[in-house]
This record gives sequence, structure tokens and C-alpha cells, in this order.
Amino acid sequence: MRISWKRAISVGCLALLLHLLSSAPVAAAGLDEESFRRLHAELQPSADEPWRTIPWKIDLLDAQKTAASEQKPIFIWAMDGHPLGCT
Repeated sequence: MRISWKRAISVGCLALLLHLLSSAPVAAAGLDEESFRRLHAELQPSADEPWRTIPWKIDLLDAQKTAASEQKPIFIWAMDGHPLGCT
């Protein structure tokens, strides 16, 4: 596989940006470890959310076999583009 110089520069810039962001001190943002843990715990969805009770499958053939044996439909979530909608 051949990588173009534009892609190589883009990947290099992304790597540099990620390195700079990961090495930035968290305290500078005014968020200490205790506050982060508390906020993280508050933002977690509860275990009894209805979507958490669904036996999700990531393998289409496995889902097809299960759906056929249980005589149930398959819901397929498919998308094209950036997962955050930044296309």
C-alpha cells in the first residue's frame, strides 16, 4: 500500500495534536481527579435502561441465525460518514 504525502502529513499533524492534548495538565482546565470521577459517575447511564437489556450482536451472521431461530426481526444500524456527524 502506498501512502500519499498529504495523508502522511495529515497523520503526522494528528499524532502531534493528540500528543499535545494528552500531555496537557488536567488541572489547568479546573478539573481535579475527584471532580472527574464524580462527574463520570453521574454521566453513566443506569443499568436498567431499556437499550441495555437488548442482546446486541455485532456479527451479522450470528444475528441472522439468532433471529431465524427465535423468529424475530433484525434491526441493523448502519451509517456512512463521521460518527459525530462532522462530514
